[in-house]
Amino acid sequence: MQPDAGISAVAHAIQLAVAPVFLLSGVGALLAVLTSRLARVIDRSRALDTQLATASPDATAVRGQLQTLSRRAKLISRAIALCTITALLVCAVIATLFLGAFARFDVSVPVALLFVAAMIALFVGLLAFLREIFLATANLRIGPS
Repeated sequence: MQPDAGISAVAHAIQLAVAPVFLLSGVGALLAVLTSRLARVIDRSRALDTQLATASPDATAVRGQLQTLSRRAKLISRAIALCTITALLVCAVIATLFLGAFARFDVSVPVALLFVAAMIALFVGLLAFLREIFLATANLRIGPS
């Protein structure tokens, strides 16, 4: 192999990996949003647990809020898991592209399958996120009760 051909192969592999890397950074940003929302739900749950422990007269409403927060936390956790799976699959796409470029064999089928799996995981993760948003806004109270 000529040195120029090796450099050319590496450059080509990097070009192929650029699009999945952008996808990976987008998924990372989404994971940051999801973990922030989960932290807010956990903080609110702890505050309500403390309020419930003081045996306030409005304990039924607090229990209802805790149930809603529990459902929200489960949806966010599911979305985080699916987006993490997406990130792992995108990493596998990148690694497969590089492996194919260096070993000089056709990786189009594995790359396509990994990418489709990543998109399905992202789609389902975004659906869980959307359900959590609907749940959060359905129970939103603004202003005096």
